[in-house]
Amino acid sequence: MNKTTIILIFIIIIVGAFGGAIFIKNKPTILVSNNQVRSIATGKLLYQQNCASCHGANLEGQPNWRSSNTDGSFPAPPHDETGHTWHHDDETLFNYTKLGGKGIAKLLGYENPNSGMPAYEDSLSDAEIAAILNYIKSTWPQKIRDIQSARNTK
Repeated sequence: MNKTTIILIFIIIIVGAFGGAIFIKNKPTILVSNNQVRSIATGKLLYQQNCASCHGANLEGQPNWRSSNTDGSFPAPPHDETGHTWHHDDETLFNYTKLGGKGIAKLLGYENPNSGMPAYEDSLSDAEIAAILNYIKSTWPQKIRDIQSARNTK
């Protein structure tokens, strides 16, 4: 090998190592098992089939989601980091999805609950609801996931 070839190989090795270091540095810090990856993929599909029509294909929610409709209900909020989904613990998110807005409101003692969130207890299994929530959470930045995760300690 001549000197130019050796220098070129050295440069390729350095650039490759540097590129690998950047990839490792930017790699998400959470580790997921194959089952979790499948759960997230399943959750994404189920989200598209059951939730996207209201909450948006990209979890963006409906416009003016913080302002009530004329009937007192609210538009569907975003499930990305700009919404308030991550402000709730997993149990609350699960029950809200399973029982719907009216079901949760009745549990809390409201006589005339007004919510557009349907109940999914008759159409989605608990595992499917969990998969949807796993998908939603997987889209959040690590800082938001950490904040939401801390809400699960009781």
